[in-house]
Parts: sequence; C-alpha cells; structure tokens
Amino acid sequence: MAAAVAMETDDAGNRLRFQLELEFVQCLANPNYLNFLAQRGYFKDKAFVNYLKYLLYWKEPEYAKYLKYPQCLHMLELLQYEHFRKELVNAQCAKFIDEQQILHWQHYSRKRVRLQQALAEQQQQNNTAGK
Repeated sequence: MAAAVAMETDDAGNRLRFQLELEFVQCLANPNYLNFLAQRGYFKDKAFVNYLKYLLYWKEPEYAKYLKYPQCLHMLELLQYEHFRKELVNAQCAKFIDEQQILHWQHYSRKRVRLQQALAEQQQQNNTAGK
C-alpha cells in the first residue's frame, strides 16, 4: 500500500517537474525575458548555467514534440555560450533578436501561404486533367 502511494507521489512530482521545465524552456524563446534574466545576474550564477546545460535534453525529439515555440531550443543552445549570455544584458541585443524573430516569422508565414497556394493550384490542375 505504501509503495503504491509513493509511486503515485513520484508520478505527480515527475509530471509537475515536466510541466515546469517545459514552461521555462519555452520562456527562453522570449528575448525580453532573457534580457531580464541577464540584467538580474542569473547568467553569472554557475548553478543556473549548469541548469541551462541540463535542459538541453529538450532537444531530443521525444521531448521537443511538446514545444509550441521551437525557437526556444535555438536560444537554449546559444545560452551555452558565455559571450551570448553577457551580450543579453544589453537591451539593444534583446531588441535585435526580437526583431529578427519577427522577420523570420513573417518570411515563414508568407512562404507557407505561397506553398499552400501552389499546392492547391497543382491539385486543381490534377483534378481538371483527370476528368
């Protein structure tokens, strides 16, 4: 009986840990949050830097599939470099990263619309050719 209760507690604890780490990793996609962490000295704390290294397991497909903001993985990778962590103290650096993310998103969105339109046109041509 006690073993079953302990196992349930472990499962609940693991689920909570998963949710907290998932949320935190996704927050890393926000350059303004990274600037906030840098300005408060988190990136100078060796324990915090080690935690960021530990979080690299999110790059594995079995975990990455849960991410809504995949750019967080790129930021997590960049945060492994001390020079990048130091630059994030500068608000202009965070602003530049933010702008680049927006430009990337706009380009991706436009490209995706063009691909969808081309696919729809191709399907329409195939349908009319088949008749």
